[in-house]
Amino acid sequence: MDKEKKTGIVSQFRHSEKDTGSTEVQIALLTERINQLTEHMAANRHDYHTQRGLLKLVGKRRRLLDYLNREDVERYRSLIAKLGLRK
Repeated sequence: MDKEKKTGIVSQFRHSEKDTGSTEVQIALLTERINQLTEHMAANRHDYHTQRGLLKLVGKRRRLLDYLNREDVERYRSLIAKLGLRK
């Protein structure tokens, strides 16, 4: 992910001007990285090292989403709607 794309994601999901590490920002960045790795895995099915990293990122995002759901359900619902994570 290039720097411009990352700063765009951070600016879209942040709460304040200096916010770069809130839960929403972390989940959005992980989602973008997961999407990139998913495309890579579609072309390279036997890349097991990348597959392991992808599964670790999915687990980390899942834990952050669970935390956000416990702490503030409205923020959780708005985030999954913005990212399109649930059907």
